[in-house]
Amino acid sequence: MKSIAIIYGSSTEHTKNAAEKMAELLADYSPTLVDIYEGDETPFLTHDVLILGVSTWGVQDLQDDWNDFYPKFEKLDLSEKTIAIFGLGDASIYPSSYVDAIGILYEIVVQKGATVIGEVSPEGYDFEYSRALKDGKFVGLPLDDDYEPELTEERIVNWLETLKPYFE
Repeated sequence: MKSIAIIYGSSTEHTKNAAEKMAELLADYSPTLVDIYEGDETPFLTHDVLILGVSTWGVQDLQDDWNDFYPKFEKLDLSEKTIAIFGLGDASIYPSSYVDAIGILYEIVVQKGATVIGEVSPEGYDFEYSRALKDGKFVGLPLDDDYEPELTEERIVNWLETLKPYFE
C-alpha cells in the first residue's frame, strides 16, 4: 500500500473540513493530514500519493498559505509522485473563476513532473469558466460549501472511490 498525505490550505475551514472528511473516509490507508500553513515540504518528499486541497481566493490567486509555500513548492521534484487535487470555490458569486486554484496547482505539479489523477466531469456544476477545466474535465474535485454544501460529502465519497486503485 502506498503512503498518502492529504495536504491542505484553509482560510475559512471549508477546505480543512473536506480534508478531514477525506482522512476519515480513507482511514484504512492511514493518510497523513497536513496543514500547508506549517510550511513543511517533508510530506511532499516522504509520501507516494499526495491529495492537495486548496480554495480559490480572488482571480488567479492561490489561498494565502499555498501562496506563502510557493517558493518551497518551486524547488520540489514531483516526478515520482501521484497527485490528486480538490478545491473549494463559489460558483454563484465567482462563476467566471470557479475553483481556479485547482487549475493553478495542477499547472504547477505537472510542470514539476507529477502524475495527476482524479479528473471530474463538469456535469452537475453551474459555472461560466474555470482554469481547472482541461479537455472538458475538471483536473480535480470541485466543491462549493457556500452554495452546495449538501453535495460535498457525496462528491468526496465518489471521488475517493476513483482514486483508490492508485493507493495499492
